[in-house]
Amino acid sequence: MIREEKQALVDELSEKFQSHNAFYIADASGMSVAKINEFRRLCFNRGMEFKVYKNTFIRKALDTLGGDTTEMDAALKGQSGILFSKESGNAPAKLLQEFYKSQAYGKGVEPKPALKGAYVDAGIYLGANQLETLSTLKGKNELIGDVIGLLQSPAKNVISALSSGGSKLAGILKTLSEKEEVAG
Repeated sequence: MIREEKQALVDELSEKFQSHNAFYIADASGMSVAKINEFRRLCFNRGMEFKVYKNTFIRKALDTLGGDTTEMDAALKGQSGILFSKESGNAPAKLLQEFYKSQAYGKGVEPKPALKGAYVDAGIYLGANQLETLSTLKGKNELIGDVIGLLQSPAKNVISALSSGGSKLAGILKTLSEKEEVAG
């Protein structure tokens, strides 16, 4: 591969890093071609992409993110495939968990592709033990929805209290006016 091709590959990878709010680095070594293709198909069906890159290209592309990504160097050992997601940061983690369950791995067998690291909204997560944490992360839109729900809740309570109080007041006034008519 000539220098220009290598630079084009790094530029392509940098562009993908910039356009995706989350990407996971996984190790698919030891997986059969059929299993990798099955995993890629699952990724494609969920709007994600899994592609294998050389670690040196990944490192050069990470340098273009504009933050300290040196922690990710721990994940750049051995074979590295990158799982890109434009959706929420937890979508790839949920996809990996689902794939692991469908493969029925035995005890003591490391599931593949093994999570080596993840970059989600400028946060860095290292190691397969972070998969559960990543799967429970809420995306930006989910957090905004939660905040809006919390802000609307007190307003709904006040409106509800006023509307029910108003009908009670109208009922009391009607009852009092009916009593005056009967008494008068």
